[in-house]
Amino acid sequence: MRGPHNIIRLIRTGATLERNGAMGAVLDAFDAPRPLRILARALGKPFQWLGFKGDPSLPPATRALMAMGPAYIKFGQVLSTRPDVVGQDLADQLRVLQDQLPPFPRATAMREVERELGRPLPEMFSEFSEPIAAASIAQVHRARLADSGEDVAVKVLRPGIERAFRKDVDAFYFAARIVDLFAPGARRLRPIEVIEHFDGVVRGELDLRLESAAASEFADNTKGDAGFRLPPVRWSLSARRVMTLGWADGVPLGDNAALDAAGHNRRDLGERVLRLFLLHALRDGYFHADMHQGNLKVAADGDIIAYDFGIMGHIDEYTRRVYAEILFGFIRRDYKRVAEVHFEAGYVPATQDVDEFARALRAVGEPIFGMDATHISMGRLLSYLFEVTERFGMETRTELILLQRTMVVVEGVARSLDPHINIWEVARPVVEDYIKQSIGPRAVLADLGKTALVVARFGPRLPDLVERALVAQSQPGLDEKPGRSAAFWPALGGALIGGGVVLLANLLM
Repeated sequence: MRGPHNIIRLIRTGATLERNGAMGAVLDAFDAPRPLRILARALGKPFQWLGFKGDPSLPPATRALMAMGPAYIKFGQVLSTRPDVVGQDLADQLRVLQDQLPPFPRATAMREVERELGRPLPEMFSEFSEPIAAASIAQVHRARLADSGEDVAVKVLRPGIERAFRKDVDAFYFAARIVDLFAPGARRLRPIEVIEHFDGVVRGELDLRLESAAASEFADNTKGDAGFRLPPVRWSLSARRVMTLGWADGVPLGDNAALDAAGHNRRDLGERVLRLFLLHALRDGYFHADMHQGNLKVAADGDIIAYDFGIMGHIDEYTRRVYAEILFGFIRRDYKRVAEVHFEAGYVPATQDVDEFARALRAVGEPIFGMDATHISMGRLLSYLFEVTERFGMETRTELILLQRTMVVVEGVARSLDPHINIWEVARPVVEDYIKQSIGPRAVLADLGKTALVVARFGPRLPDLVERALVAQSQPGLDEKPGRSAAFWPALGGALIGGGVVLLANLLM
């Protein structure tokens, strides 16, 4: 579908941006080169009468995206997680993008549920409400299970949403290729990479089985976390286009008056939200990446309940250690160590000067630590840090950008509950505990043990590998696959060393 017919869609997009006064803001945010500006204006200005008229009470970019419909709203939400691409100002504007759309009829939702789950609705639910929330991709209904009487939340994809998104995403790819072809200077914006990232996010959200799996994994990881819980997934009533969760009864975390009336300690809630986010990011490497007030409630017993698992963040173990060391270095104001961590991780090219980089990091950290504690922001720190590392040749790391964006949101939630919260005091014990567990002699032994186990899995093949290696050494002319013998000796050495380490660790314990 990625053909010239998409020009019509692009013209309508440009016309809507022009009509709502957003074209200039978008081009400025991307720092678009002159050829791209000329092309964009040519596609929009003459046809602005064809553009959709947005809500004048909204900022221009938000207004235009809201007017163009679900795919553009979702695109704006995804771009709000990429300030490295659109700039911080536009990312902030898009982060408050409204996601409330007119719901589709209850009767349509009921038919979708029956078709997807393959059973008459009365067999599954004794009650099925009107929509209680409608977003760009799906809407939610409150229902009651027919067999147990338990209240549940049923999320249903909008009818035809997959086809609608596919058409718009095709137009986005077409636009990215035009930018790549006609404005070579804009290739630094990585337009095709941005659209591929968006396409991947949307494909995940259009299959509610994946969101159910995310909720289930998150629940397994956090089941021991005091004061935190998730509504359980009802797998027998979930499928690709329908997801059923236990109902979350509680006070919205954004309603301070209701929280006070219910007797909840807002300071404790603010600190807990922040600690939980850091714990999930560092301990598990899997965190809720859309942790705003609208996705959090407080139960009668004070537990924080999280829901809506369409956007989750993942960080591998090595990156978590690097991130923790960077945070810990800033907490201790040890800028030389923070610089060394960046070089050790390969984030900054070895051709750069580590001392000069450390001085640049000091220029980031000291002004922040000179502020009143209630104004210090880890999210802002990470944002400044990325600006500095980019100047020193660090490539953008999408997972850290998502982490930084979520950190800003979580800090905002914490400060909305208690404006005087000291972010660093709350974060310090979580980061220190993680450092103690993941960096040190015991962690080194554990890593070597894991390495030994990986090598040991090839145990049944070791005799054959030894024989082949010895034959290759004694008969150099034998037809042997390149690199087989060369790769064998380090593997055997690693197995022997790893096995010794595991034995030593067991003796020490």
